[in-house]
Amino acid sequence: MAFRGSNNDANSRKGKSLPPDDTHQEAAYLKMLGEKQCPVRIKLMDGDIVRGWIEYYDRRMVRLTREGAPNLFIFKHEIAYIAEDTGRKARPDGPAPAKNGNSASGSE
Repeated sequence: MAFRGSNNDANSRKGKSLPPDDTHQEAAYLKMLGEKQCPVRIKLMDGDIVRGWIEYYDRRMVRLTREGAPNLFIFKHEIAYIAEDTGRKARPDGPAPAKNGNSASGSE
């Protein structure tokens, strides 16, 4: 018993088009994340995950603003994915300050 369309497989797909490689929604999504200052997780191609919020983006890179750590400019070709970090809420009290009142890193 033959499957439907198995004998004319090349001709059966003439009317269908392939889905687009790019939906052109990337800029709108990054703009929305930046305007709302949504916390995001960015997984890099090497497996590292960085957290912060997107302050700026262009066609080649994004700027990730982080609290308590240096801001990062990340090339898009180094990004595996960007996900909203909905499970993490900004802590209102932040990290516990050192006893002398300075920041824990002491780099100020």
